[in-house]
Amino acid sequence: MAVAAETTTKWSRRRRLTFGRVWRAAVPYLLVLPVIALMTAILGYPIYSLGRLSLEHYTLFELIRHHGQYIGLHNFGLVLHDQVFWHTLFRTIVFTVANVGLTIVLGTLVALLLIRVSTWVQIILTSCLVLVWAMPQVVAVQVWYWMTNFQNGVVNYILTELHIGNFFQHDWYATTFSQLALVTALIVWAGIPFIAISVYAALTQVPSDLVEAAEIDGARAWRVFFDVTLPIIKPVLLIVTSLSILWDFGVFTQPYLLIGQAHIHPGNYLMGIYLFEEGYLKADYGRGAAISILMLVIVAAMSVVYVRRMIKIGAEG
Repeated sequence: MAVAAETTTKWSRRRRLTFGRVWRAAVPYLLVLPVIALMTAILGYPIYSLGRLSLEHYTLFELIRHHGQYIGLHNFGLVLHDQVFWHTLFRTIVFTVANVGLTIVLGTLVALLLIRVSTWVQIILTSCLVLVWAMPQVVAVQVWYWMTNFQNGVVNYILTELHIGNFFQHDWYATTFSQLALVTALIVWAGIPFIAISVYAALTQVPSDLVEAAEIDGARAWRVFFDVTLPIIKPVLLIVTSLSILWDFGVFTQPYLLIGQAHIHPGNYLMGIYLFEEGYLKADYGRGAAISILMLVIVAAMSVVYVRRMIKIGAEG
């Protein structure tokens, strides 16, 4: 009887111990479960609806009937066999790389400036950055269009007055390159505040004693940045880079409004404009949904490197 009682006690303790371990291991997952459920409800159904729409022939007639005709992967085949799609994709990738690179570099330089200036200068610069950041996209486009207007644009006037050249009634929208260059300037200008403020917040977490030790050892400023500062702020840079890729790859408002509908043609399409032209102006919503899914896959592929690095850094931390 004593042996049986002892065995029962040990088994009971083992069960309680096992249950405790399982409960402690499950608590983190239970805590994030509401977030996962909410994100699934918010994002899951729209993505499902988009995927279903991409498999249907869905035009204005089907929109009125609220019922599309199932055609399988035909929409994807049409898009992937469209040469305009591939030219637009290549142009958009180059455009995205240029925008993200310039925004990250210039935003980081502004952040490094903020960390070195006095408090009053920091307040003035930060206020200017916030004003730029808070400006609506449509208003920013109108301001830039006014500055670069070939008839009475202030940019042409200033360049002419500085004797840089004769820019009287110079049309900045005459070529595809100049059109996209102006769009790039606008997007970079509007994106610098987010990068600068984010990187500045990361720079404030860099231990000053490490920087001082490197400077005492004779390291130059660029060596201090790459060997001491950059490894610490790298997680923030990866996050803002991934977000910038997402935003710049699918940009629509700035190029569409700045270039203007009258000057939009397949030679200056970006993916956002291509989607709008093919899916909405032509009222082919099934094809538009297929383009949207392809854009989602492409952006995910472009961002996977940065996401993997973020996960690796988080695991090492």
